[in-house]
Amino acid sequence: MALESAQPTRPARGRSPERRRAILDAADRVIQRDGPDAPMSAIAAEAGISKPILYRHFGDKGGLYRSLAERHVDPLIDRIRAELHGEQTLRLRARATVGAYLQMIRRNLNLYRFLMDRATSEDPQTRGDVGMMVRRLGEELAGMLVSEGHILDPLRAQIVAHSVVGMVQAAGEWWLEHPEVGDEVVIDDLTDAVVGAITR
Repeated sequence: MALESAQPTRPARGRSPERRRAILDAADRVIQRDGPDAPMSAIAAEAGISKPILYRHFGDKGGLYRSLAERHVDPLIDRIRAELHGEQTLRLRARATVGAYLQMIRRNLNLYRFLMDRATSEDPQTRGDVGMMVRRLGEELAGMLVSEGHILDPLRAQIVAHSVVGMVQAAGEWWLEHPEVGDEVVIDDLTDAVVGAITR
């Protein structure tokens, strides 16, 4: 569920940013429609181009993966940061942050699966970028815990913060496999767990 965004994937020289966005729009549609295993040929066809031209715009398949990750992870991270550093109580901020993450992954299930499972398994750089984002979110949470006096020991704050981030991510993965469990149940229980880990 991750922080500072990865280094932007730069388009090949001379490639139109508008055309690049149109290809990413096509990739979004295909992945949402056909699932995380949608082939590159389907994305190219949706964009009205050939596979070699698709790769030419992004350098390679990994470049397309990283561009999609930037497109969808950055807005989520911005929202999580806003909730995390709000002026409400710790419990209300924890609930808003957990809710924002769970709602995003459920609304964009196929894209989430594509980015977290397929893209990260096929492309080591994407896997590293996503992992770094998750670690930086933990570091940002740790800094907030110390600055607000929830945890005075910086080392313990790092341990607790990274544990909390991992717990929410793992619980979200479990929830996706159990759609019969209501949003509010998961959000309430995860909020209790997060606050308990921080304040015990």
